[in-house]
Amino acid sequence: MCTRIFYETGTSTYITGRSMDWRDVTMQSDLWVFPRGMARDGGVGEGSASWTSKYGSVIVAIYNLATSDGMNEAGLAGNMLYLVESSYGDPQARDKPLISVGAWLQYMLDNFATVAEAVAAMEGDPLTIITGNAPNGMPANVHLALSDASGDSAVFEFVGGKLSIHHGRDYKVMTNSPTYDQQLAINGYWDLVGGKSFLPGTITAADRFARASYNLKAATPLKDRRAALASVFSQVRAISTPLGMADPEKPNIASTLWRTVAEHEHRRYYFDSVINPSVFWVDLADFDLSEGAPAKTLGLNDPAVPGGDVAGLMKEAAPFEFLVP
Repeated sequence: MCTRIFYETGTSTYITGRSMDWRDVTMQSDLWVFPRGMARDGGVGEGSASWTSKYGSVIVAIYNLATSDGMNEAGLAGNMLYLVESSYGDPQARDKPLISVGAWLQYMLDNFATVAEAVAAMEGDPLTIITGNAPNGMPANVHLALSDASGDSAVFEFVGGKLSIHHGRDYKVMTNSPTYDQQLAINGYWDLVGGKSFLPGTITAADRFARASYNLKAATPLKDRRAALASVFSQVRAISTPLGMADPEKPNIASTLWRTVAEHEHRRYYFDSVINPSVFWVDLADFDLSEGAPAKTLGLNDPAVPGGDVAGLMKEAAPFEFLVP
C-alpha cells in the first residue's frame, strides 16, 4: 500500500509525491484545511496527549478518522503509509501520553515547521500510539514520512514497541513492508544491478521501492516549475497499482486510489484521483489560517468536483474525530 518520493528540482526546491493504495475502493477521502490555534488531544480519552496547533495545514482525511497526508503552512509535508510490522508497544508499560494513530501525522503538522524540529522532539519517543481497525476491518498499522522545504527528510516507524527514526536527505523513497532498514538493504542490491539492465516488476512494496528509487535518481532535476511538477506526477503514476489489482493474502498490496503532490516552497497541495480524472489543488495562502478561523472541508469522492483550484468550493465544518479502538 502506497509509495512516496521526494524530488529535488533544478532550482533546489522540493516536491513530495505519494500514491495511496488501499483495498477498499470506496474509501471516503476528504480534503480539510485547519487553522492555527486549534486545541487538540490524542483522541483516546484519559491519558491522551494535548496540544494547541502552531501551524495551519491542509490534509487528506481517510474515513474522516485519520489524517493520512498533508502539508502545513511552514512547508512541512507528511505522508502516512501502511506497515504491517508496526508494533506500538503496551500503553501501560510505556506510561507515556497517548495519541490515536489517526492523529499522529496531524500532531506533526500542527507542531513542527521542519523535519529537524520533529526529529528532535521525537527522539525521546515521547508518545504512545493507540491503533485500531479501519472501517473495512484492516488494522491501522502505519509508518510516517516527513519532508520539508530545505530538502530534509525522515521516516518514523514503531517496531517492537520502540520508535525508530531514519533521518537524512537521502531518505527520499518509502513504500511498505519490510521495515525501512530492510528496504534500504534490499535496494542496495538493485543499485548495484542498475535500472538500465533490469528492475523488479511486481507490485510488492520492495519492488516498488526499487523502481521508485531508480526513477527518482534517473529523473532530470528540472528548472521549470510546471515541468518539475509533471516529473513528480509521472513518477508517482508510473509506480501506482492498477485499479482492481490486489493480493488478499498481503494487505500492503492494493489498488492505487489517489495521489497527492506537495510543493514545499509554494505551499500548494495537489490531489489526483484515479476515479475522478481531474487534478485539483489548493494554495494555503488563499485561506484564513489565523486562530479562531473555521476549519473547511471538501469531499473528494464526488465526481462533480472540477479540476483546478478548488479553494472556493471548501465549506466550513466541525473537525472530524480521530480513530479510536
